[in-house]
Amino acid sequence: MKTFPPAKSLIQVRSFGSFIRSVLCLDPPESPDFPTVENRFHPWDSSPSPDLRMRAATIRAKAKCPVTKLDINYTCPISGIPTHHSREAWEQDSDYHQSKKYEILKKVNIYEHDLRSGRPFPEFDFPTNQKRDNLVNLANWDTFFYTRGFHAMDTEFQLAVVTKMLSFPMTIASIVHQFSPYFLQPKGPLHLEGLKSLAALRYSLYPQHRLSTYRDRPIRIFLLNARSESLLPAHVWKELTYLFPGVTFELHFVGPQSYFDREKKQYLSSERPIVKRLDDTLCFVYHTQDFNVLHEAGDLFPYDPYLDMFVAYHPQMTDSNSQEMWNKTVKGLLESKCPVFITGFHDDNLNKNYNYLTENFTEDMDVILDKTDNIYKSTKWELNDLDPQEVFQYNQSLFGIRGKRYHAVHQG
Repeated sequence: MKTFPPAKSLIQVRSFGSFIRSVLCLDPPESPDFPTVENRFHPWDSSPSPDLRMRAATIRAKAKCPVTKLDINYTCPISGIPTHHSREAWEQDSDYHQSKKYEILKKVNIYEHDLRSGRPFPEFDFPTNQKRDNLVNLANWDTFFYTRGFHAMDTEFQLAVVTKMLSFPMTIASIVHQFSPYFLQPKGPLHLEGLKSLAALRYSLYPQHRLSTYRDRPIRIFLLNARSESLLPAHVWKELTYLFPGVTFELHFVGPQSYFDREKKQYLSSERPIVKRLDDTLCFVYHTQDFNVLHEAGDLFPYDPYLDMFVAYHPQMTDSNSQEMWNKTVKGLLESKCPVFITGFHDDNLNKNYNYLTENFTEDMDVILDKTDNIYKSTKWELNDLDPQEVFQYNQSLFGIRGKRYHAVHQG
């Protein structure tokens, strides 16, 4: 009969093993919590997470098979996500297999399971003030994390959870920073008019370079039609103040879904702005009306190209339910003469917004930043539960516009 050593012997064996690994400079054994593709993969139908089982049920109830247009009843064996009506439809979907979309869907699967795994998340321990002697390198996520002193992002899982949150403030910071990775044409996507707008903002973002100090009010960043970005933890947005020390920011979240009351678990509306001050350098202001309503009422005047900018994350400008609102909103944005930066969660989303703007407002608008991949997009892949063939990343691409400052004069 097999016998087991006493507990003391087991401890001695483990200690001796640790000693040998230390002498030979071997890496310690991986913790069972360490995320891998193998231990994070579960078919959603039988997932240990109730949330993902519910998402699988939603896909089956509401999504349609891309081949048969019937209900989805078959789970892709590679991705673990329901994708087709039957195995035959799955096998017949040549586009699905040729594009290897199942590989991206598998990443969606393992990232979602990692978030719900209960493992420690040391990557969420963000650094605070940047040391004056250390310059931040904004060339890409890797150099940014290293030069800012973030926890080492050793796995794709750590990158996914952190970049999804930081993508929102870093998209802004990477554009307006003096060491921006978006260069002037022809080396980069930035137009000369875009450089003029950024030069005005940088005058205020770098007070130590000013010749005068008369611009004392905070820099306002208007986040249009705000949704998920308004739910981010405050310390995520605090990254802006670490990258621009000595500058005070007001983040204005604008739109009916801009303020979510966590206690009541619902979105609230208010005729007056809801103001929450984090500290002396960062203030959150929530406007629960659409921008065009605030603009027409004059509530946000005066605009100042040195101190104001607008950002729209993944707007649906061509959606039939919101197109009228966006038509009025864009007119107000162009009247402000302040820069507006727009992101998309995939190329189709970005192109629809870009084409809508260039086809309807070309006489009053300058493109200041060409369509380009966003260096600070989220690396985490997401899934549209109503169409499991649609995968995307937050802030995958972007472009910038501004109202024309000078209009051509036609001479007869």
